[in-house]
Amino acid sequence: MQYRTFGRTGWQVSDIGYGMWGLAGWTGSERETVDRALDRSVELGCNFFDTAWGYGEGLSETILGDLMKRYSDKTLFAATKIPPKNRKWPSKSHFSIDDVFPADYIVEYTEKSLKNLGVDTIDLQQFHVWEDAWADRDEWKEAIQKLTQAGKVRAWGISVNRWEPDNVLNTLRTGLIDGVQVIYNIFDQAPEDNLFPLCRELGVGVIARVPFDEGTLTGTFTKETTFPAEDWRSTYFVPENLNASVDHADALKPLIPAGMTMPEMALRFILSNPDVATTIPGMRQLRNVEANCATSDAGALSPQLLAELKGHRWDRTPTEWSQ
Repeated sequence: MQYRTFGRTGWQVSDIGYGMWGLAGWTGSERETVDRALDRSVELGCNFFDTAWGYGEGLSETILGDLMKRYSDKTLFAATKIPPKNRKWPSKSHFSIDDVFPADYIVEYTEKSLKNLGVDTIDLQQFHVWEDAWADRDEWKEAIQKLTQAGKVRAWGISVNRWEPDNVLNTLRTGLIDGVQVIYNIFDQAPEDNLFPLCRELGVGVIARVPFDEGTLTGTFTKETTFPAEDWRSTYFVPENLNASVDHADALKPLIPAGMTMPEMALRFILSNPDVATTIPGMRQLRNVEANCATSDAGALSPQLLAELKGHRWDRTPTEWSQ
């Protein structure tokens, strides 16, 4: 496993982190299987775990807390998120921060996460949605500074809305945000335009989420793929999205080098960018943990392949189904 510096925090985090959304809201998330996968990730050197109160109303945080207890002799970084008070993902430009992240609510949910994780201090507490129009409001700034001064949070981050990588730039310029989580993968290359250069300038750590485009970049979906009604993906992969996603993934298949899989190519594309501190694939099975963690030591993709993959950028805008 390779490690990178997480912005100005100085933390040395595994470049393959662990996305824990898949522990709630998706099918195939049995606890015993999940725990085995988590244990194996620690054995392989993974030390950055991203969860949220919204993943099972604290269940995912509790699972991470149990993991940290099992490995109390190791340094594991816990990143979690405060859910929007109005429970709307993503936020909308007309939303008021008073309805989404009022100051007392920020404190309340930080306390909930501390309890679920079983820790005295959260490494990275993130806002689960955001609007850059809130950058100048004092209430959230005062709340997070008080929590930091009280020793309850080490660093603060923002999870940027899907396909809106610039909807955080002014907030980063406040100097109060240490990490930003953004969708970045072979298709979603827009963060390279403005977000990554600013993060580099300010020393903000970058977490690349959705490395497989919610599964499209595994290369296993077809236009006939379906998901159980209770699975979140059943509402995301509507025909309009599924059909286009499969077409874009199929166009990549001729580029996959011999002996490499599409998931490996997708992860190594992200890790080829030094602006990324860590990427957080969801991993519920041992085989996924082992395959994904192995990409850390595989190194960057060749300049020629990277150049070809740049041509597969797919700029999208939020829709009702993109959530």
